[in-house]
Amino acid sequence: MGEPAVVNYGPDPGAVELRDVAVPSHEEEEVLLDVGAVSVCGSDVHQWQALHSWPVRHPVVLGHEFCGTVREVGRRVKGFSPGDRVACETHAIVDPDGPLARAGLYQLDPGRRGYGATVDGAMRPTMPVPARILHHLPDHLSTEHAALTEPCCVAYSAVAVNSDVKPGDRIVVLGPGPIGILCAALARLRGAEVALAGLEEDARRLEVASAYGCQRFTSGSEPLHAWARERDGAGVDGVVDASGHSAALADAMELVRPAGFITKVGWGSQPLGFSLDPIVQKAVRLQGSFSHNWPVWERVIALLGSGALDVAPLIGGVWPLRQWHEAFEQMESGAIVKAVLTAEEK
Repeated sequence: MGEPAVVNYGPDPGAVELRDVAVPSHEEEEVLLDVGAVSVCGSDVHQWQALHSWPVRHPVVLGHEFCGTVREVGRRVKGFSPGDRVACETHAIVDPDGPLARAGLYQLDPGRRGYGATVDGAMRPTMPVPARILHHLPDHLSTEHAALTEPCCVAYSAVAVNSDVKPGDRIVVLGPGPIGILCAALARLRGAEVALAGLEEDARRLEVASAYGCQRFTSGSEPLHAWARERDGAGVDGVVDASGHSAALADAMELVRPAGFITKVGWGSQPLGFSLDPIVQKAVRLQGSFSHNWPVWERVIALLGSGALDVAPLIGGVWPLRQWHEAFEQMESGAIVKAVLTAEEK
């Protein structure tokens, strides 16, 4: 007997549907998880529309932002018991003996395989997960909010690990998608003045960002550049590019002050088509930021549990798994920032 899952079954646009899949078993170092909630990522929507630029195995169950309750534990699992509420990292397969894993940077392991792309993900009722990537959740943190732990960790890594944001800094975040809004929120938590920039069609998402005390501007506009120069004329201390468009880097190079930083967290497969000489001339640090690791997850869960980081403004609705198509459409249209799916009763 099977169970329903949201499956990306081919490389063509629209090749996603609800299918019955086998109920999974678990290995001795894994737990079997009752999936509580899955947050829909922009990458899920991109795979649905065949707009992604990363390797995908077909067919694959979508979903990598999730949490749930432990149903069963493998023989070699320690520290987790049936009934525990947990959030789960996305690193389904890594080489534990590789040099990056030994340095605590397993998220950068070249052989890393992630849920929802090359390993079956969480848009299904039941899922096996290695105990090594589980994190206990506070009892008072709602399941729907806990499902957003992963994108919060992406933003935390970009702002608090790979950027040097200090209290009093002026920071511009390019791109008001979920990661951009969360980057802006975390920069505010670090004491920065923050401007979030997007396109005219991003008005709804920019409005959500106002809940975090951010200034809002149209990308590339004179008001944005005027705000960047407002303090002393030199530009902002840092720019976080979460736009997903390669051309945004040109705007970032104009906005940033000499000796400032640009952190790029948004993917963009388009060729640049312009010179990077301003980075040299201004002595700007250009930093990439990808994924997250164990200490980031523990800190983010603490922030969510304390209420210091509130994800409620991002959640535009909660849908049962069988209504995945409506949730995806709402996100693709820009009507909401984040959709959350909940698994049906088994």
